[in-house]
Amino acid sequence: MANNMMNMQQLMKQAQKMQKQMEATQKDLTKQTFTGKEPSGMIEVIANGGKKITQIKINPDAVDPEDTDMLEDLLLTAVNDALNKVDAATEQKLGAFTKGIPGF
Repeated sequence: MANNMMNMQQLMKQAQKMQKQMEATQKDLTKQTFTGKEPSGMIEVIANGGKKITQIKINPDAVDPEDTDMLEDLLLTAVNDALNKVDAATEQKLGAFTKGIPGF
């Protein structure tokens, strides 16, 4: 019984250590920036690791008052590209912590 208590204490210490590492990794991710672009490069979207859009750059040549639908599509593509990059970086950095844990 004492052996089980020792194992449980070791497990709790490991879990606390892993939690601190995950928190530090998440904090590091929020400090990073990710740039998303659409294929023509006319629109660039910058997001942080917390999935907040921090900047949008639009080349004036992309603005056609007669075709706002195209501008909207380009903007959506660039935003989704930036957010996909955040997701990929998050999975890469935090995946090691959740690998093998059901539900993650």
